[in-house]
Amino acid sequence: MEKMSKLSFAKWPLWITSLLFCVTAADFRYSVPEETKTKYVIGSLSKDLNLDSNRLRIRKARLDYQEDKRYCEVDLDSGNLFVSERIDREMLCGTTSPCLMHFEFVLENPLELHNVVLEVQDINDNPPVFPKDSIKLEISEGAPTGSKLQIARARDLDVGMNSVQTYILSQNKHFVLDTKSNKDRYVDIVLKNSLDRETKGEHSFILSAVDGGNPPKSGTVVIEVFVIDVNDNAPLFSQPLYNTRLSENAVLGTSVIKIAAIDVDEGANGQVTYYINHLSDNTKELFKIDEKYGEISVIGQLDHEKASSYEMEVQAEDGGGQTGHCKIVIEIDDVNDNAPVISVKSLKNQIPENIPAGSEIAVINVKDQDSGENSRVSCSISTSLPFKLQPYIKSYFIITTTRSLDREQIENYNVTITATDGGTPPLFSNKTLNIQVSDINDNPPTFELQTYVVYISENNKPSTSVCSVSANDPDWRQNGTVLYSLVTSEVNGVPVSSFLSINGDTGVIHAVRSFDYEQFRNFTVKVVARDNGSPPLSSNVTVKVFITDENDNSPQILYPVLDGKSLMTEMVPKTTVSGSLVSKVIAVDADSGQNAWLSYQIVKSTDPGLFTIGHHSGEIKTQRDISESDSMKQNLVILVKDNGQPSLSTTCAVNLLISDNLSEVPELKDMTYEDNSKLSSYLIIALVCVSTFFLTFIILIVAVKFCHRRKPRLLFDGAVAVPSTYFSPNYAEVDGAGTLRSSYNYDAYLTTGSRTSDFKFVSSYNENTLPACGTLMKSDIDSNMLHQSDEGECTEQKPPNADWRFPPNQRPGPSGQHRFHTLQQRWTPYEKSRAGAHPDEAGASAGVIAGTRPWPNPPTEAEQFQALMVAANVSEATATLGPRYNPQYGPDYRQNVFIPGSTATLMANPQQQVPQQALPPPQALPPVEAPKAAQTPASKKKPTKKDKK
Repeated sequence: MEKMSKLSFAKWPLWITSLLFCVTAADFRYSVPEETKTKYVIGSLSKDLNLDSNRLRIRKARLDYQEDKRYCEVDLDSGNLFVSERIDREMLCGTTSPCLMHFEFVLENPLELHNVVLEVQDINDNPPVFPKDSIKLEISEGAPTGSKLQIARARDLDVGMNSVQTYILSQNKHFVLDTKSNKDRYVDIVLKNSLDRETKGEHSFILSAVDGGNPPKSGTVVIEVFVIDVNDNAPLFSQPLYNTRLSENAVLGTSVIKIAAIDVDEGANGQVTYYINHLSDNTKELFKIDEKYGEISVIGQLDHEKASSYEMEVQAEDGGGQTGHCKIVIEIDDVNDNAPVISVKSLKNQIPENIPAGSEIAVINVKDQDSGENSRVSCSISTSLPFKLQPYIKSYFIITTTRSLDREQIENYNVTITATDGGTPPLFSNKTLNIQVSDINDNPPTFELQTYVVYISENNKPSTSVCSVSANDPDWRQNGTVLYSLVTSEVNGVPVSSFLSINGDTGVIHAVRSFDYEQFRNFTVKVVARDNGSPPLSSNVTVKVFITDENDNSPQILYPVLDGKSLMTEMVPKTTVSGSLVSKVIAVDADSGQNAWLSYQIVKSTDPGLFTIGHHSGEIKTQRDISESDSMKQNLVILVKDNGQPSLSTTCAVNLLISDNLSEVPELKDMTYEDNSKLSSYLIIALVCVSTFFLTFIILIVAVKFCHRRKPRLLFDGAVAVPSTYFSPNYAEVDGAGTLRSSYNYDAYLTTGSRTSDFKFVSSYNENTLPACGTLMKSDIDSNMLHQSDEGECTEQKPPNADWRFPPNQRPGPSGQHRFHTLQQRWTPYEKSRAGAHPDEAGASAGVIAGTRPWPNPPTEAEQFQALMVAANVSEATATLGPRYNPQYGPDYRQNVFIPGSTATLMANPQQQVPQQALPPPQALPPVEAPKAAQTPASKKKPTKKDKK
């Protein structure tokens, strides 16, 4: 009975709510049996609304519940309403019938609300249950027949036919069931026969309650009736119904009401005990009654929002088992104890910065669970934001924009919504929405400078970094990603891309080529910065590039001019006095600034004290009066040097004749030159001779290899065999170098008593690139690898020297580092000639070094010619064009010898070489017959008397 009371009172608010909704017209009404499995389709909302599933998804269809539990959901794919959670009608509605669920079907864009009523149909899933398993009753033995005993009815949570329909009492002699009773809460058991306590003081039987379900369910209770003495008065309340009111914030222990029942009996039959019947579990936790005094008090926290009223039945029972009943109704008064609740129904988290004013960005719902004035809600947001809040439908509000946005100024907004109710004091709540402003490409890149001015030195390396430009774009991501490029233009008629390149990502500008200050000194380019937006925005900036000068140009001689056939010679009168201007050297430098400041000085002259030159003017003047003892021909070598760091220089030769007229200078008649056509013929003949000689040499090597003949020979790559008369018996080692790609090294085993020599093959080097700097150099005595050349000599071209045309008996002996480097050089092994320190260790202080001994047998003219040919062939493959002497040993003639196959020119003096100009060809000499060698242009020249001097 106690359990039935709890369930009955718990469902009263839901029953009242359902009753109110029953009289409200609903848009849609569906029904579903309780305990239906999930995914059970209740109905099709899409068909009822005439909307397809795509429209439901676009319009964000959903069900809006007022409770926490969601028993139904909408399938957006099919538009069906289906069961999403188990539905227990008894838990949901209790005894209320019909059991109705109300919720709203929400559609957005535009906003639509449809009321949906779902009727939960009862099934017979609960049996009848009596409040107690056994009931003990007492009856006076003097009770007349027809007396009734009231038994609390069984409670069946089901409704309708599924509830209790009949009661059945087990067979007994004294009691029967009153089937005509229509009381809702009690079953009357009628005394059929009088009782005799002395015969039987206790009677027991079973009462069954049966519902109308299919199949029916039943519940039973054991009734024990005790026969007592007569107690003919039951407790009686002063009124059958009590009404009272209570605030929902009543503290624990608050007295609700005090009731009393009067029993006129005496003794134990007059003592009354109070009970509360039919309390639900929730009500049991809220109220209790004092069994002795009948006072009802609060024991739990009341909440008007959960239940606005409570009904309970109080039973008064005396000591004899007589009972009286009354009904108590408690109304709960609302207190403003609930703040408004803000729910976001729709929100655009990201909005573009160009969104128009008045655009909808959010839909919110605000509810207050209080009632009356306490539930009236007002909402607001900050007026400083570019948004406003507008009421929409019922408790719904929308947030719209009031003006255009700019992400570059503010990229996100925190919109705080404040909801305040109408209670006293009012309660409020806040909800903050974070709204991101998405970027639109509305800002072009901006350069840090309006114009970039950069300086770069000429002769720069390609890919040198010139400068770096930088542009900023306040837009975001790809809209703010800047790419750089050069504007297509021309510099001196050449595309700018052939001068500069730019890194598209970093803006670093690199030089594509090496610049020349003498070609152009500055130019201007434009750089475009373009973002990655759609459409892209761009801006440009001007970059001015200035090229700074470097000292990369040697001075150029303008005067004296050296024409193709003769040297310019100036006449100086014999009567010239000291300080007279005799000539002037004019030079220019293509550089600028101090790199073009020129200075002049005489580095070599026939008579050092006769002439001087202006340091900056280049004017050649006499230092003293010219005397008869002065040489008629005066040769000056002028050095012109600029002021760069490091400085560059060039030299020129100035030829002066001290004479009053040309008739006094007969030597000028000899200063003629062969014409170009004759010289070309000589060159062709020399080339043919050298080639023929080379082929003969190859054939000779092959023959020697197969015949193994021991004959005097000198084998080295690309060179000819030198007669054995050129070598002294004391010379033991030879190092070869030539023009072939392969280099062969040999050890010569010579004896002092024999003019023949044997060569032992050591190694062969066949390299892709063989430096053409090998000459006959002295090797270490115990070294087997003879090809060890100085790399320093490979990179510098040695100055030419014409002294190789001297006969051997007229050659001055070199000293120090000035040694022979021709094929006629002779070496004396240190071990076989003398004792003492090794020449390489002793240095230049050694007494006698290689090459200083006189020739043992002066060669004939034919041998000289053959040596000349060998020297020409060696000079063709080496950077050393002739023997090197100290300057004091230079001859006094200026003949240039052109070596076939080489662009180098042999001059009389290395310091008389003029850059980029070749001296006129030498005079033709009478040919010399050579019995063993082919004729070359060089061999046709006979030394004149002046040469022999």
